[in-house]
Amino acid sequence: QVQPVESGGGLVQVGDSLRLSCAASGGTFATYLIAWFRQAPGKEREFVAAFLWNISTTYYEDSVKGRFTVSRDNAMNSVVLQVNSVKPEDTAVYYCAVGRPPWSRWSNARLYDYWGQGTQVTVSS
Repeated sequence: QVQPVESGGGLVQVGDSLRLSCAASGGTFATYLIAWFRQAPGKEREFVAAFLWNISTTYYEDSVKGRFTVSRDNAMNSVVLQVNSVKPEDTAVYYCAVGRPPWSRWSNARLYDYWGQGTQVTVSS
């Protein structure tokens, strides 16, 4: 089984850029959908973006389109979430999830099989 491992979180300033990485441990992402979710304090976990590894297809939550970009890093066998122009509302724990949900249900957290431990992103103004 593949275990996702996140890295790259930390404290950033409003307007900065941020790069999060999700690496595959114990396997590969070759046949999986890799998704990013985030959970802010006191809020439910929400879908951010997804990446279908074998055909490099992406899908974004409407609220992050234009600022978030998800891509693959073949050399590192990882999926990268690039966040530009960070805002205070981007403060959250960001999770990487791996699974094979159907096309129309990529944003459903319950359909993912493997989750990373999460990485904290704090945006300071």
